[in-house]
Amino acid sequence: MRSLRGRTVALAAGGVAVAAAVAVTVGFLPSQNGGRPPIPDTRARHYVDVDACLLTGERGISGGTAAAVWQGMQEASVKTHARVSYEQVTGEQSTGNARPFLNSLFQRSCDVVLAVGRPEVAVAAQAAPTHRKVGFVLVGGGSAAVSNVTTVSAGDGVRAEVAGAVERAVAGRD
Repeated sequence: MRSLRGRTVALAAGGVAVAAAVAVTVGFLPSQNGGRPPIPDTRARHYVDVDACLLTGERGISGGTAAAVWQGMQEASVKTHARVSYEQVTGEQSTGNARPFLNSLFQRSCDVVLAVGRPEVAVAAQAAPTHRKVGFVLVGGGSAAVSNVTTVSAGDGVRAEVAGAVERAVAGRD
């Protein structure tokens, strides 16, 4: 009987030791994310594969009509999830100097090109017939003789007009 009690105590002690070892091992094992804190949800916005690009004069989007156009583009981006960007023409404010800046927008695969300023609008209007897959929005001038060109007057409602024009252009790309 004594040997039976000794064996039982030994088995019980062994079982407790194994259970303790398992508990310690599980407690120290790394969790699914490698023991790091959980990754928070991303706050980055998901964009569709459409780029709307603004070509503006040397003042950029700092004021005047260009600032209102930029705000309209941003409003359209919130609704459509199109990416928006701008390029300002530096140096001489002429169509000859604006052309390379416009070409850089084509190289960046802009789907919609908006132009503000006399030389910028003129060079965009000249390029529109040869770039039929690109939508053009000419602010404050230009001609809508080509189907891919929309003209918007530079006035109080330019922000809303630009937002609507970009939204329509983006909807046409889907």
